[in-house]
Amino acid sequence: MVKEIISSAEGNMKKSVDVVRKEFASLRAGRATPSLLDKVSVSYYGTPTPLNQLANISVPEARMLVIQPWDKSVIPEIEKAIMKSDIGITPSSDGTVIRLAIPQLTQERRGELVKVIKKKAEEGRVAVRNIRRDANDSLKAKQKNGVPEDEVKRGQDELQKLTDKYIKEIDETFKAKEQEIMQV
Repeated sequence: MVKEIISSAEGNMKKSVDVVRKEFASLRAGRATPSLLDKVSVSYYGTPTPLNQLANISVPEARMLVIQPWDKSVIPEIEKAIMKSDIGITPSSDGTVIRLAIPQLTQERRGELVKVIKKKAEEGRVAVRNIRRDANDSLKAKQKNGVPEDEVKRGQDELQKLTDKYIKEIDETFKAKEQEIMQV
């Protein structure tokens, strides 16, 4: 019973760390990555469709993304979706491919991005702590239902170690992304 609670909590903590990593990947750090466009949804025949399901996205050079749609008739819709998104890049099209030139980040924009990732990292830490709290509550409930106190205590200690481990992962991911953003 205790092991099930701990393994469930660990799985949820891993998911929280993965969410933080995905959030960080979708933030522009001056370098072109296809994950910048992960949140862009295109109206394809009236259905919102993720851009990466409509086109091949490549990085021919450090500050350039090239979007090559499989259906050329969807290019205007892709351009509209990119303009509406919050990535702040203007697409240019030649009728067969769409090019996105990633501008150099200003120092002010870098500072704003660091604030954003700091907030996202804190949200991840809070999520991990909430998972720990819920698991601890479950353990205490099990103790009232007859599980020995020392087994519950061991479970709580293990939960704390897992919490520390996953919060450390979030912190390391944050530091790496912060360095990437602040690189000139």
